[in-house]
Amino acid sequence: MTRRDVFQAIADPIRREILDLLSQKNLSVNEVAEHFDITRQAVSKQLKILDECGLVNVTKQGRERYYSIEPKSLIPAFLWIEQYQKQWEERIDSFEDYLQQLKSKKNDR
Repeated sequence: MTRRDVFQAIADPIRREILDLLSQKNLSVNEVAEHFDITRQAVSKQLKILDECGLVNVTKQGRERYYSIEPKSLIPAFLWIEQYQKQWEERIDSFEDYLQQLKSKKNDR
């Protein structure tokens, strides 16, 4: 069995959408599947990957399995992204300053 991690899980757009849905409320496989144009089995596979990565919790109620998000498991990805966010904010701020300087020079003419 392949060991999966949070980065592999969030690399897929469908899994990110599933996490977004589950951040709003707990859902069964069928309820998740209603939001996608893929089969229930494909949704089950995506949920299984999210479960293997520890991003969702599964609770069995009768014959149904309900999925809920486990936000703490997203912390490693958040911390990794945050370091780049700071760098890009600094670069964007610097670029905005440069554009303001160009605009000021143009207005001075």
